[in-house]
Amino acid sequence: MSTLTEVPAHLRAAVDDAKVRVAALHAELPRWDLVVWTAGNVSERVRDIADGEGANDLFVIKPSGVSYDDLTPEAIVVCDLDGNLVEGDRSPSSDTAAHAYVYRHLDHVGGVVHTHSTYATAWAARGEEIPCVLTMMADEFGGPIPVGPFAIIGDDSIGRGIVETLRGSRSPAVLMRNHGPFTIGKDARSAVKAAVLCEEVARAVHVSRQLGEPVPIAQEAIDALYARYQNVYGQH
Repeated sequence: MSTLTEVPAHLRAAVDDAKVRVAALHAELPRWDLVVWTAGNVSERVRDIADGEGANDLFVIKPSGVSYDDLTPEAIVVCDLDGNLVEGDRSPSSDTAAHAYVYRHLDHVGGVVHTHSTYATAWAARGEEIPCVLTMMADEFGGPIPVGPFAIIGDDSIGRGIVETLRGSRSPAVLMRNHGPFTIGKDARSAVKAAVLCEEVARAVHVSRQLGEPVPIAQEAIDALYARYQNVYGQH
């Protein structure tokens, strides 16, 4: 368990850089119509390379109830992996315990995002996974977007549901039942991308179901599309 009461000097530059990135990435949520008012949050892990076990890793996250227009780097708060405030003069997001649980239990995760985007949240309200019927889904999610269990906000129950659901899935997104989507990534930017694409496919599959039953993609094709997108697509 971390006992940090301030940001260590050797992490100062990394924390400040993460604050700048996360403040900027929060602007992507309203830009893509993923949030309203002050809902939603982005966080990013700051790894303590000097500590081989990651016990002193930190993460930066949006403070609770703050307008997106007011999210400067200076407004972003810093927490340890137990969800304790390490730096900042505002209370961390109400989803901080969930983010902290994900970082503690999924070491490969460097960024977490939560939104209440309309179509993904509608699927969550139905408690129904989004079937993999689009090549974009195969590319980014490697299969369906799964549904996580119902959990009450305030402790790490949501985090446990996220980890339990995604640990056995290639998907970087989970629809927490009756709540909304959470996404993960190697960093905050990757998690924001997953949130944007989660809403896009949720909308497209919903529309397709108004016209008839969507045609599923064969598993071997999903596997091939996922491998190509993850390992060949784009610049390397």
